[in-house]
Amino acid sequence: MKKLIAYCGLDCEKCDARAATLNNDNALREKVAKLWSEMNGVEITAEMINCEGCRADGVKTPFCDSLCPIRQCALGKAYETCGNCSEMDNCRTVGMVISNNAEAAANLKKK
Repeated sequence: MKKLIAYCGLDCEKCDARAATLNNDNALREKVAKLWSEMNGVEITAEMINCEGCRADGVKTPFCDSLCPIRQCALGKAYETCGNCSEMDNCRTVGMVISNNAEAAANLKKK
């Protein structure tokens, strides 16, 4: 599986946080921080927007690094992605993403 597909199936190559990190784009960091703060109801600062990809080596946002329940579960089970889990189709944790994102679900079904 492509290394920039996250444990949940999202494509990190399409993530603005990753783009901001790779391009050292502080304006994009500000934009992402504002959007994510509004979406999640928590304060996210531009300084937190540094990520090279969920499964890639390198820096990650605080949420992706240690708070994401999907990433923590997959790491704990030593799965490449949730696509390797026999419980994926009925999993409420990854279901938060794949029930609303057909592309992420399709990415997890690719082997």
